[in-house]
Amino acid sequence: MAKSNKLNTNKEILVNDSSVNDEVEMKDTFKTIKATGEGYYTEKRSKFLAFAHPVTSADEAMEIVKQYRKKYYDARHVCYAYMLGADQLEFRANDDGEPSSTAGKPILGQINSNDLTDILIVVVRYYGGVNLGTSGLIVAYRTAAADAIEHCEVEERLVEEVVSYSFTYPMMNDVMRIVKDMNPRIVSQNFDNTCEIKLAIRKSEAENLKNRLKKLTFDD
Repeated sequence: MAKSNKLNTNKEILVNDSSVNDEVEMKDTFKTIKATGEGYYTEKRSKFLAFAHPVTSADEAMEIVKQYRKKYYDARHVCYAYMLGADQLEFRANDDGEPSSTAGKPILGQINSNDLTDILIVVVRYYGGVNLGTSGLIVAYRTAAADAIEHCEVEERLVEEVVSYSFTYPMMNDVMRIVKDMNPRIVSQNFDNTCEIKLAIRKSEAENLKNRLKKLTFDD
């Protein structure tokens, strides 16, 4: 029986189940936080409450910001910054009425200095009646954000590429031998007369996986 198989040549790149542009060269790993962490800073009776959240999209980040603005409706400012994607190309910083670049930018600076992504940090300020000045605000927002990060568990994650492959049932042993050898994560599989399998593997090893699957055709 002739082998019939197909390797999907359209890349599907996933980072924690989020699609990213495969035309942009990405790092093989990235660092993010595992769970929410909180920080605090006070200066001249102004209080700065900081909250760091793991996020995977801008919509998710903005929904969290919306919730904080609702919860802390009586606060003077609710400032934030987020960074998204293993390539760290999607980010935003917001001063929420503070002087330009005195709040969002220092928060984003802490995200960058810790080389983090897929993270949102919100800093809520209760005004204490005394102006802190530009330099004072920068220090306050930077310190509050840093304290929130310090109270988070940082973890390293892989950038994965997902490879889809279809083949005939007699090829099962050959395909599964490659799976066992390279140990990709099985995203989905369907074994019938015509079989399909979707495998997620570290981006740097994806080309090797595809080449080995392609070779099954030429070995027939």
